[in-house]
Amino acid sequence: MTKRRRRVRQIWPLEERLAREANDLREEAKALPLGPKRDALLRKARQDEMAVQMTEWLTSPT
Repeated sequence: MTKRRRRVRQIWPLEERLAREANDLREEAKALPLGPKRDALLRKARQDEMAVQMTEWLTSPT
């Protein structure tokens, strides 16, 4: 029996989903005290923002 991959049709483009997630993570981090959990959220937000920039760079026409 072969496993079938579940396909989900995305409504929003990848860049927009990553930008929203980065914004949500930054807002969530603001509510936390200094510590490893807050640092992890901010690191993930930066990773999302870098991914948006890289995607835009890779898909640019020039």
